[in-house]
Amino acid sequence: MRVLIVEDNAVLAEGVKLLLTTSGHEVVAVLGDAGELVESVDLHRPDLVIVDVRLPPTYREEGLRAAIRARRSRPDLAVLVFSQYVEAIYATELFTDGARGVGYLLKDRVARVEEFLDALNRVADGGTAVDPEVVRQLLTRKEDPLSRLTPREREVLALMAEGLGNGEIAQRLVVTEGAVHKHVGRIFTKLDLAAEDAGHRRVLAVLAHLGG
Repeated sequence: MRVLIVEDNAVLAEGVKLLLTTSGHEVVAVLGDAGELVESVDLHRPDLVIVDVRLPPTYREEGLRAAIRARRSRPDLAVLVFSQYVEAIYATELFTDGARGVGYLLKDRVARVEEFLDALNRVADGGTAVDPEVVRQLLTRKEDPLSRLTPREREVLALMAEGLGNGEIAQRLVVTEGAVHKHVGRIFTKLDLAAEDAGHRRVLAVLAHLGG
């Protein structure tokens, strides 16, 4: 199996590399951030990517977002997320993009080497391997994703769902466009949407509204 590792902890990355090579797998590259993940997938054509969630430079969801982009360009690519954190929104997107060949393990809950290798092989074969704690947090996050929003923020989100821009929302609510901009920013923050692309975040926020 050809594996690409994306992990900013150099000691852990080298440890995983050693484990894989001694188990008969080929590590095609080790990256310290997610910036070149998609390009490396195109260059090295790995069978599977092991990726952390929070990577430089912002240590938010770079790893997951890059894995999602890589899967879109190569749907057959197996992805094993190996992290200390559960990022619900992007994890859900990764699984709904195509459940085959996807895994999500928590670093501090993998007790045995054999358990890790078994999960790796299962994901590479097109199966899934998900830590029960990840499942619990995803289900908890899905129950009421809008509970943190104020009534006014819910109004703004509902108008976003109608396809209105900030200026149109301001006219509808008889407030300034600056006030709407602040409400939208708070909505993104409360729904844990990363500051990457405003248009993409608006779509995710609307999906949360419709799902709620």
